[in-house]
Amino acid sequence: MLTSRHASFRLLISLLSFSVLVVGVTPSVAQKAPRTAPTAAAVGEQPRSAEVNNWTLGVAGGFFEGTFIRFAVELAKALDDGENLRILPIVSYGGNENVNDLLYLKGVDIAITYTDTFELYRKSGRVRDIEQRINYVSELLVGEFYIYARPEIATVKDLEGKKVSLGTKGGSATTTGPIVLERLGVRPELVYVNNTVALEKMKTGEIAAIVSTGGKPNDLFVKLKPEPGFHFVSIPYTEKFADYYVPCPLSHVDYPHLIPPGQTIDNLCMSAVLAVYNFPKGSDRARRLERFIQYYFERFDKLKQPSFHPKWKEINLAAKVPGWNRYWLAAEKLAAMQSGAAAPTEGAANRPQSERDKTFEEFLAWRKQREKKQ
Repeated sequence: MLTSRHASFRLLISLLSFSVLVVGVTPSVAQKAPRTAPTAAAVGEQPRSAEVNNWTLGVAGGFFEGTFIRFAVELAKALDDGENLRILPIVSYGGNENVNDLLYLKGVDIAITYTDTFELYRKSGRVRDIEQRINYVSELLVGEFYIYARPEIATVKDLEGKKVSLGTKGGSATTTGPIVLERLGVRPELVYVNNTVALEKMKTGEIAAIVSTGGKPNDLFVKLKPEPGFHFVSIPYTEKFADYYVPCPLSHVDYPHLIPPGQTIDNLCMSAVLAVYNFPKGSDRARRLERFIQYYFERFDKLKQPSFHPKWKEINLAAKVPGWNRYWLAAEKLAAMQSGAAAPTEGAANRPQSERDKTFEEFLAWRKQREKKQ
């Protein structure tokens, strides 16, 4: 009798074990299928969802230590207006990849990039009709180009055959670096390493120099601990750089812990732009961009306050960017402000650029005086 009970018990255990293997449930607890999380619409929150998304725009900036992400954050800081306008700064791979994100990535309405990056896309033919698809709102900062090297690198020529890091792929340095080095006739071994890691590899001699871009003061170099002999390499300006670059020397005032007093280092700068996709009139994305552009022009003086990057003070909103088309909404807004009208008019938009630039500058001066009296 006992043997029969044991046999029955063992048979029951075997059957339960088999059911676990076949059905996928434990003998003690029946597993329930996971419930799908309800959507906002399913729980009656459609109005709230629409409210949150209605006036939200994404701005592709750059890496944490770069100038572009700081500009994107400061745009949000100056222009955010609750549910009337919300700007989401996006940490991205940098100016080069920002063009790609503006073209293809969902949620990116605005991007910051350099003019030479745009030109590289145009010449490569990788993107069809890019001049019509990407426009600009205004010029932005003039950003510096940096080569920071080990002690044995006295001139740019010493980088021939040496390992030079351009940072993470997609950043502006990955575009500007090869252009500048090629024009200088230097052929280093280019690698793509995060700047923080590359700086450590410089200490061991594995990497001879890093290439970086960004308006001064650049956070990467402001926070950099000095290493004996490590220095910025001088980049002489020649006519080879006249298309996209301008001379802009570095001095002790710019980076007092990295450049000795009285020393000046020849360097290059390139222009950045606030780029947007050419959304058609009447579209939802154009509607949101219109409000952003309105806030951007009307509240631009906030960006010149002491807490913001000093490069904002150098920006001329009316300046034209060679090779680019200004976004139609921005052109209309500029025309309206330059004419002193409350809304854009066809006549104002057709006035000569030089006349509109002068009028716009006079308007800004008038508005500044008026604000002082209030």
